[in-house]
Amino acid sequence: MYIDSHCHLEGPKFAQDRDEVIRRAQQAGVEAVLAIGNGDGPDEVDCAIRLAESNRSKVKVYASLGVHPHEARLVKNKHYDRMQELASNPNVIAWGEIGLDYYYDHSPCDTQKEVFIRQMELARVAKLPIIIHCRPSQSSDDAWQDCLALIREHWISSGIGGVLHCFTGEKHHATAALDMGFVISFAGNVTYPKAQNIRDAAAMVPADRFFIETDSPYLAPVPHRGKRNEPAFVTETARVIAPLRGLSGEDVGRQSAENFRRFFGLRNTVS
Repeated sequence: MYIDSHCHLEGPKFAQDRDEVIRRAQQAGVEAVLAIGNGDGPDEVDCAIRLAESNRSKVKVYASLGVHPHEARLVKNKHYDRMQELASNPNVIAWGEIGLDYYYDHSPCDTQKEVFIRQMELARVAKLPIIIHCRPSQSSDDAWQDCLALIREHWISSGIGGVLHCFTGEKHHATAALDMGFVISFAGNVTYPKAQNIRDAAAMVPADRFFIETDSPYLAPVPHRGKRNEPAFVTETARVIAPLRGLSGEDVGRQSAENFRRFFGLRNTVS
């Protein structure tokens, strides 16, 4: 019934109990997850692929690959070559998460832009949708303006589309992304009391253009806030979005799962 469209299940915070976490996801009705292949930097872009290949559970694990803007300063030509090679792996369905993060100063903004553009070029060749991370500085719209402009200039002509992951912007940001063929994905922070802007966006996005996700182990939803997030908690995201759209939580999960399969061209993961 549910698909967690964005989780870092391959990460070290799940190293000790990953099998149990996946079992809890299955018990909660999660049929599939998209594991995000950033790892701790460009040397680990195969991490989600390794998880997908080793998975023996009933929860289907898909993979992405890419360099997060935090680690943009670490990228060398060998990493682009490696990602180009890995992009043909049958478990890989997306390129990301990639984009811009001006909130933290982990990589210079100009370097982030260069790495973002280069990865869009590679994703275009690989014919993979991109998964976007966009976080502006505390008092400015800067990253949104730059990110949307770069997508418009370097990606929209591909016709492939992408996902605006863990949406935190305003309705006009969502509208701009929708106009460029993107899907909007909502995470556990939609449940936070001060996140009315996210709930406003979740209420207005077309029924066939949204996903739900956890971004686990980050952003655990209410009532689990402050704890490690995990894919089973995607049901809480659905529960909070449901009344905004006049649906049940199960209906939100089902619609998001259908959108995920259609967008990525996947067969139903439930037999």
